[in-house]
Amino acid sequence: MTKREAPGEKDEGKRGATVVFYENGPLLLRGDFTLRTPDGAVIDPGRGTVALCRCGKSARKPFCDGTHKAVNFRASAGRDVAAPRDAA
Repeated sequence: MTKREAPGEKDEGKRGATVVFYENGPLLLRGDFTLRTPDGAVIDPGRGTVALCRCGKSARKPFCDGTHKAVNFRASAGRDVAAPRDAA
């Protein structure tokens, strides 16, 4: 029986952390990561996988508390604009 991998699970060991965008929902961050405030203080996530707020309405920022559902937040899971180009 083959184990079914979660999105990004295969690359975790190579990259350290994986970010998965969920349509109309949070960013799921898993792996080896450090969260910091704008002034550089470390935020203890309390676990190895966290959901980060994208709607801006969470009472637990930077973490998602599910408020995106109540405020009808909409955002795609894919790229909305073209990828940035390398400067030549």
